[in-house]
Order: sequence, then structure tokens, then C-alpha cells
Amino acid sequence: MTPPALESRFQPQPQHANRRRTGLVQHALVLDEMDPALAIDRGDDDSVPLELLTFGGVRELCPECKTPSLKLVLRQKTVRLAHLFCADCGRCFDAHYSNGVSALTI
Repeated sequence: MTPPALESRFQPQPQHANRRRTGLVQHALVLDEMDPALAIDRGDDDSVPLELLTFGGVRELCPECKTPSLKLVLRQKTVRLAHLFCADCGRCFDAHYSNGVSALTI
């Protein structure tokens, strides 16, 4: 026979599952297209290719081309603002929560 304290520890906790489910609704991202010139500093020579590091894909779809090609671009040498970049259509997006809080700041 299992002691009651151990039994309750291993029982599923439905209130936690509900919290996760409702949390997804509350944390939906809003993506706003932004001018790449605001996010990226190209310098004086536009012919020089940019070297940007992306930090993986995100689950959201690009609002323009509807593909799962959004990549996270964090601040770095030539990047002024963290943003999401669509590898298919080349657009840049700011991401924030419905309450206006940025989703890309630490």
C-alpha cells in the first residue's frame, strides 16, 4: 500500500493543466510589420551583405506570406532592435503581447 502523501504527489493536477491552457490564450503574440531600416543598421554601403545571426524559428506564422519562416534576430553589431525576420518574404516584425508589452525584451 502506498502512503497517502506519495499518492497525492503523483495524482494529476487538473488545475495546472487548465492554467497552461488558458495561459496560451493570454500570451498570444501580436506581430506588427516594421521598416527594416529601423531594426538593422546597414551602414553607408548597401552592396555589402549583412551578417546576421538568427536564434531559431518561432511557432508563429508570418502574417504576410502565412509560412512558418519567422526567425528570431536579437540585438548584435548591426541590429538595433530585436525582431522577427521572415526568411521567405524578407519582412521584419515586432512582437508584443495584446497588453502592449514587448515579447522580445529580456
